[in-house]
Amino acid sequence: MRGITEFVFPKICLSCKSKFNALDNENYICQPCRAKIKRNIPPFCLACGRHLEKQGLNKSICPGCLRKKLHFDRAFSPCLYEGVIRELIHEFKYNGKDYLGKPLSEIMIEFIREYDLPIDYLDLIIPMPLHKTRLREREFNQAEILSRHIASEFKVNLALETLTRYRPTKTQTELPINNRFSNVRDSFSVSKNCNLQDKNVLLVDDVLTTGATSSEAAITLKNTGVNIVFVLTLAN
Repeated sequence: MRGITEFVFPKICLSCKSKFNALDNENYICQPCRAKIKRNIPPFCLACGRHLEKQGLNKSICPGCLRKKLHFDRAFSPCLYEGVIRELIHEFKYNGKDYLGKPLSEIMIEFIREYDLPIDYLDLIIPMPLHKTRLREREFNQAEILSRHIASEFKVNLALETLTRYRPTKTQTELPINNRFSNVRDSFSVSKNCNLQDKNVLLVDDVLTTGATSSEAAITLKNTGVNIVFVLTLAN
């Protein structure tokens, strides 16, 4: 029956757009494209989590992070934001393909296990919030979908109403790097009903570029008593 279904309704790879045979209904990318996903490999910058080139190994911090103050304690990303993964994230965020959340979150879950990230020491997982205007435009928050799968897998409490983006901001990708920190300044708030004193938090988003948004969210959380803020994104 599966063979007949694939003949009538063949799978189309979301990356290369070619037909392929999927072993299950949750495969949305062909194996050749899956193999082309560029992984972020160690050694990692101890701030933003990007791969450290040889010339930066003596500092353990990449040159970009040395020039700015980031308020999260450390960031992690399994992939490089280019090629196949960039196309999939674009389909996920902007083209309404929310079903990509599960296979994309599995990449993050695999990374957590492979590098033994301190998931057992976390009290909460918080998805990066969208402003209500942008949420209406997209109809879902991609960070929340990723967070749900990760929280379920590792049995960590998911805090959906804790962090709010109360001030609308320009899209970060439209701004010069130097303006991204000021663009998101004072754009987050924490619910008054939340007791975050001494909590360890994992902040989840899809992409980390300059780290400006994650940093601003982290300082907002820390100002209400959070102890540690780690950031996990699908790509950087």
